[in-house]
Amino acid sequence: MSADNHMAARPLIYPGSVDAAGRPATLGVLGGGQLGRMFVHAAQRLGYLTAVLEPDAQSPAGLVSHHHIQTAYDDPAGLAQLAGLCQAITTEFENVPAQALQTLAHTRPVAPGAAVVGIAQNRIEEKAHFTACADVSGVTCAPYAVIETPAHLQAVCTERPDLLPGILKTARLGYDGKGQVRVQTADALAAAWAELGGVACVLEKMLPLTAECSVLVARGWDGQVVVFAPQRNVHVDGILALTHAYEGAVPPPLAARAAAAAVAIAQHLDYVGVLCVEFFVVDDGSAHGGLVVNEMAPRPHNSGHYTLDACSASQFDLQVHAMTGLPLPQPRQHSPAIMLNLLGEVWFDASGQPQEPDWQAVLRLPGTHLHLYGKAQARPGRKMGHLTITGPDVANVKAVARRAAELLNLPGLDFM
Repeated sequence: MSADNHMAARPLIYPGSVDAAGRPATLGVLGGGQLGRMFVHAAQRLGYLTAVLEPDAQSPAGLVSHHHIQTAYDDPAGLAQLAGLCQAITTEFENVPAQALQTLAHTRPVAPGAAVVGIAQNRIEEKAHFTACADVSGVTCAPYAVIETPAHLQAVCTERPDLLPGILKTARLGYDGKGQVRVQTADALAAAWAELGGVACVLEKMLPLTAECSVLVARGWDGQVVVFAPQRNVHVDGILALTHAYEGAVPPPLAARAAAAAVAIAQHLDYVGVLCVEFFVVDDGSAHGGLVVNEMAPRPHNSGHYTLDACSASQFDLQVHAMTGLPLPQPRQHSPAIMLNLLGEVWFDASGQPQEPDWQAVLRLPGTHLHLYGKAQARPGRKMGHLTITGPDVANVKAVARRAAELLNLPGLDFM
């Protein structure tokens, strides 16, 4: 489906190699956030040089990369410089301009491709894709309607009352709960659409959710696919608070369905790289619940950070392998794990005064792995780092995670 993946020859870029022009093997990434930082670390550990294109001079990834091209994501000169430095290029977030990826793909292998990223950037296109591949994936998305004009709004209000109560979501630039409004009535829907600026939106029917889970899939240029076991996620105020990653975190029958669906979605896209597919578990009267696909992220994902400490290969290792044409190792999880997101609130006390988190107490706990992202300023809601807890068994991991969450005053304790 994404023909732009084939505009450049399928690469085989060996770690530490030098090409005919004498250039060391260098991998590029659009975006300088924490996902880019962890990708850079994984690439460097294998022996690749790295280049980051990111306008922020103090970006987490730019600070640790061999090259930092400080330009806008769509700057022609910056893109040309990135292509000149690198043998293959990826992106660390889905809101990079798809056209920038398309431009790069004329001369360099780009994974994932612009077409796939473009789909993930637009909820209308994303839901159309999920619907189109439902026969092969075995899952579909929540009932929804597209609202782009006042006529669409009127039609939904009069012809689709079954979608209310629902959640109105902007088609573009919505993440971590942003650009979303819960609506109960037709009048509330009209008011919410006006509040969002009358931009293109989708209205999703509110479903009886019992849990959320996600699946990380890695797919190579040759179609090889490996998959991590599905993990269960807990969100607070629309932002991921914690991830449960251990056997039984998602009931085995449901986990098998989710993994198969995620692989089918990646195959249908002719995807290259790491893809995260997020699912809702809904109460449909069955023993384990039904599965509804929510959205996908064309990149490594927050819910997969535990793979750095609990698996034989992390999601970032697999991103490097996939884009360079190296074989994809099937990751083995060697320890049960819980990942706690560390938002900016951790750096403030109850009265709003800045404080240093009690890392002494946290790091005394067994099996704790602290990852801070190098962001200079903490702000409420800003992802500053994560803490992964691993241990010999699930009970041990849950107990330590609960204690760490108490020490740091983290949300989500009710879902341990």
